[in-house]
Amino acid sequence: MFKQLRNITTLLLLLINSIFTSAQTQSFDHTNVDSLTFIETRAVINKLSTAKFQKGSYNHGDKKLLYRLLLPKNYDKTKKYPLVITFHNSTRIGTDNEKQLEPLSKIWIREEIYTKYNCFVIAPQFAERSSNYTENEDGILVSKPSDDVQLVLELLKTIENEYRSIDKSRIYLVGYSMGASTAQNLMSIAPKKFAAIVSVAAVPDFSNLKVLKEKNIFLIHGQKDTENPYNGSVNLYAKLSRSKNLTFKTYTELDHDYINIPLLLSDEIPKWLFKLNK
Repeated sequence: MFKQLRNITTLLLLLINSIFTSAQTQSFDHTNVDSLTFIETRAVINKLSTAKFQKGSYNHGDKKLLYRLLLPKNYDKTKKYPLVITFHNSTRIGTDNEKQLEPLSKIWIREEIYTKYNCFVIAPQFAERSSNYTENEDGILVSKPSDDVQLVLELLKTIENEYRSIDKSRIYLVGYSMGASTAQNLMSIAPKKFAAIVSVAAVPDFSNLKVLKEKNIFLIHGQKDTENPYNGSVNLYAKLSRSKNLTFKTYTELDHDYINIPLLLSDEIPKWLFKLNK
């Protein structure tokens, strides 16, 4: 009964919000991914060599943040390039500087993407959770950043100093699951630093809603997601009412594990990001 009431509440929020927030963009995609499509799509991504991603380590006091760095194809120091920071989910926590290159981070080395969407990509790896979840007073799961998230901002300063060709008006955040929550955390902490965010299946961050209303945000979530509940993104969408910079895409047939599959072999994410700046 409780689950049914929660689903009804979620649908009512979407209906009410669609009436009063015409400036926002909302879409429903009914793509259904079967197990064979899942396996075949992941196989294509898994075959990609990650050798183009250079290995690095940022040290600050007793803290360390491992990362991988992808340079633009045919890198030219005289040109300006966007920079993408991509955040991993909780299953990729570690210290091997390998596991953070999950499927969503590897789209940037697909040859057609690597050629068409020339950019820097940073993929940090957290040794512990980068975002932690608690229920708020309304019973909604919300995210809060770990202390190590601050290291990303310090790393970014270092990379910007080393590569002056980074276009500081086009720095983007992309993440899946815990990584999407981390991306939202960072956008809330340092909104002036980033031009846009793509958040896939996140637990939302409501801590700086006034600022988020002015940012370019692409929320993607599966309606069947029970791990990071879909109603979190629905509530964030409602709270950011009248934001002309917000896009919310619901995959009505997908859950937490399958939500990335339609994004891996398309250019939907870079195409949306690369037309935006601060």
